[in-house]
Amino acid sequence: MLNREQIMQILPHRPPMLLVDAITELTDRRAVGTLHLTGDEFFFQGHFPGDPIMPAVFRLEALAQVGGVALLSMPQFKGKTAVYTGINNAKFRGMARPGDTLRMEIEFVKLRGPMAVGEGVVWVGDQKVAEAEIRCAVLMDSGKDGK
Repeated sequence: MLNREQIMQILPHRPPMLLVDAITELTDRRAVGTLHLTGDEFFFQGHFPGDPIMPAVFRLEALAQVGGVALLSMPQFKGKTAVYTGINNAKFRGMARPGDTLRMEIEFVKLRGPMAVGEGVVWVGDQKVAEAEIRCAVLMDSGKDGK
């Protein structure tokens, strides 16, 4: 549905911090995205040499970015930036390693003005490797002009 170039038109993230390769499903309340781990990602260099594992916080960041695509695709938020305001009930149940493809699924359970709450899961195949409630806010004036 959306490729990496189209995602970069929505999200302000850029490599190496862009952690979504594709969006495969996008509605007003739900998004699904993927990330293929090649082993060349910067975090694998030191986490851990000889036994690379994607850090758990980066799995949550990938999940949040998928939610960001959904949120920033809404007409009232186009061109804005979304930031974390909280992470609740995070659980890490498996590993993500080079060669794996992550599937991030997030659904908004609350949307109120520029604030949103999403419940999400990160999968590798049929194994749940992370889940969390992610709270975020859309910056209506991001200060990009120096103000």
